[in-house]
Amino acid sequence: MARFSHFAESPLPLFGGDEVVQTCKPAISKQPSYIRDHRARLRERFRLGGAQAIPDYELLELVLFRAIPRRDVKPLARSLLDTFGDFNGVISASPVRLCEVSGVGDAVVTELKIVEAASQRLARARIMRRQVISSWDALLDYCHTKMAHRGTEQFRLFFLDTKNTLIADEEQANGTVDHVPVYPREVVKRALELNASALILVHNHPSGDPTPSQSDIDMTRQIADAAQVMGITLHDHLIIGKSCELSFRSEGYL
Repeated sequence: MARFSHFAESPLPLFGGDEVVQTCKPAISKQPSYIRDHRARLRERFRLGGAQAIPDYELLELVLFRAIPRRDVKPLARSLLDTFGDFNGVISASPVRLCEVSGVGDAVVTELKIVEAASQRLARARIMRRQVISSWDALLDYCHTKMAHRGTEQFRLFFLDTKNTLIADEEQANGTVDHVPVYPREVVKRALELNASALILVHNHPSGDPTPSQSDIDMTRQIADAAQVMGITLHDHLIIGKSCELSFRSEGYL
């Protein structure tokens, strides 16, 4: 359950600003001029300089403006960053954990989840139907955006055609904080269904440390052997940590 302190939320239409539509009824409250001026200045800085012109807490303020139209959101932005570490950590946090922060309710959670969904779709669009070799950095960015801040392990599969073009990105399994069940037979079966010629395995370590466990290594070898029998190449297995990743190919495990 959300706890409320000096922040108050008021859900707004999906597309709109802080302005209130005029009606015959008098306004109950009015946005203080110092808040209105601060928001105008911050939006102008963002328009002129883009995201690089403002720190994380101000970018987060811009997101919170819509959810909390008549309050100073800077303290809440800083509280969220203190709790979750960075901007990506905030928007990737689960609704339950977000609501543990005083001042967060449904409107704030909705705005943050909209930003998360948009960022993931943009990142995915940069890699689909493109050759992996030429879009490797974009693929890593997508993996971090999608998985780096998850509280539980997730196993994903990237399927490639004969030209190493990414034809499908699928979530194969979800697990606990330190384990995710993966079945080599199901991995190879799905690759055959998609007529894929190659695979890239990806999973995250919620601990933040991408060092592979012995079970990670054993599972990867089992999939590589099963795929080879069917003429499918396992290009790599990526383990995503909080701020870095490990490549089985680069580290000599494949």
